[in-house]
Amino acid sequence: MKKGLGLLVCASFFFYGVQAQEKEKENEDKRYFEINKNIEIFNSVVKQLDMFYVDTLNVEKTIQSGIVNMLAGLDPYTDYMTEEQVSDFTVLTTGEYAGVGAVISYRNIDGRDMVVVVEPYEGMPAAKSGLKVGDIILAINGEDMTQADKVSGELYGKTLSNKVTSRLKGQAGTEITVKIERPGVKKPFDVKLVRENIQISSVPYYGLLDNNVGYIILTGFTDKCAQDVKKAFLDLKSKGATSLILDLRGNGGGIMEEAIQIINFFVPKGEIVLSTKGKMKQWDRTYRTTLDPIDTTIPMAVMVDRGSASAAEIVSGALQDLDRAAIIGQRTFGKGLVQAPRELPYGGSLKVTTSKYYIPSGRCIQAIDYTHRNEDGSVGRIPDSLTTVFKTAIGREVRDGGGVTPDIKLEVQKTPSITYYLINQYVINDWVTNWALNHNKIAPVESFGISDEDYTNFKEFVKSQKDFKYDGLSEKRLKALKEVMDFEGYSQTASDEYKALEAKLVPNLDRDLDNFKETIEKLINMEIAKRYYFQKGEHIEGLKYDKDVKEVITFLNDQAKYKEIFTPGRQIIDLASKTGSEEEFGVE
Repeated sequence: MKKGLGLLVCASFFFYGVQAQEKEKENEDKRYFEINKNIEIFNSVVKQLDMFYVDTLNVEKTIQSGIVNMLAGLDPYTDYMTEEQVSDFTVLTTGEYAGVGAVISYRNIDGRDMVVVVEPYEGMPAAKSGLKVGDIILAINGEDMTQADKVSGELYGKTLSNKVTSRLKGQAGTEITVKIERPGVKKPFDVKLVRENIQISSVPYYGLLDNNVGYIILTGFTDKCAQDVKKAFLDLKSKGATSLILDLRGNGGGIMEEAIQIINFFVPKGEIVLSTKGKMKQWDRTYRTTLDPIDTTIPMAVMVDRGSASAAEIVSGALQDLDRAAIIGQRTFGKGLVQAPRELPYGGSLKVTTSKYYIPSGRCIQAIDYTHRNEDGSVGRIPDSLTTVFKTAIGREVRDGGGVTPDIKLEVQKTPSITYYLINQYVINDWVTNWALNHNKIAPVESFGISDEDYTNFKEFVKSQKDFKYDGLSEKRLKALKEVMDFEGYSQTASDEYKALEAKLVPNLDRDLDNFKETIEKLINMEIAKRYYFQKGEHIEGLKYDKDVKEVITFLNDQAKYKEIFTPGRQIIDLASKTGSEEEFGVE
């Protein structure tokens, strides 16, 4: 009897198992039918448009627009790339290409189109051949570089910049001749350059700061950046560094494996530092440190801000979860999604979000759930009240959702709006170019700074720029306020108060150049330092004014305060704080 009952149960399990498999196959067939049906519809629409639309159809542009709009409904990181864009993406992720090693930019001045050298990289062909910031590229190997090739649907300036970029790049070891127009030099002249394999370092500067605090700035997680960090750290230790600042502010991320290597330098071998989970379970992975570390005890602070994302959050979040470093700054961006490239026909590629990543405590720091959108298509951040508590290795409380919250929060340094206009309209850049014509060299960066006479000259230069547009945000808001007052009928009763407010808030160039002199001088000095000492000089100059770095140095030299951070049970996130609002993070 028992044997018969057992056979019956087994037969039942088998029957329902077969039913489940059949149902799964039926659903799969239905899904493939829907995919093929809609692809067929899309193909038919394109063919009908191409045949019957009143004007000639740009098929490539039309289809690419359709692809872009389709992907826009998913998340900002799933993206289609053409063959040309794949090449650009490779440069971003590897930091390598063959060319002359210079940043260029399109400008239109007095109706004249030009591509200008913005920054030559130290030790690269452009710098070795004497190219300078402000040089205008007129021709390359005799080909005119002041006229863009006609490309339908693209911005003219972008097309011209792309044309110059493509001619500057080429096989390493080949020579090119670039015709240059230089401010202060009467006639154009030729410069010969030999292309090289360019490796852009993600560690533009490291050094020993006050009280033997080592400092490394990492700008991106490109290929081999972990080795650059390792080299910098070992050098700092050999020079007597007794603590370390790893500056990840503004670091938008990059290659995940490089982030894992950097974590490995500071935590023991065999630690779980990351796991990924997605739809394809066979792709789920757990990442451990695989090498012996360099230093597991040196006091360490990682600086982050709202621009620290992805791989930068993996490093800061993992080091926080493992109680290895104090995280200092502002709450990070909140990107906990992993992308992988998928090859497409004709050299294209689909960069697709395949999984979410989880740091050692088990939390995912993804801030936005793109699967739940509002009726208008917008998305919002996960509110703090809906996040979950996790524990670090020693039991400190941390939460998922909304990025990595620092152990010590630093206020965002406010930047006056006039600096935005001075930078984006190249006013500072052009003044420094003129200033450099009369200064063949400057003092070492540590002791350099422009004089009061220089700043007076700068102010006169700004006021002499006919095209300089200083349309402050406060002025726009005042106009909007005036419209509301007129509509509500308060214009007469509040007229005096409005005029008083207007007098104080409407941009005044003379007043603002004086009021924000310290900030503007900082930007001028950094631009000058970059001209003479390249990126390294710019960062050294910037550290002079960096109040946040000074605070971190003080913190690292206070052993009691440093140890206090790593107290079991300590709450890292303050739900009463005002961080994390949609406006603050610029959520789309």
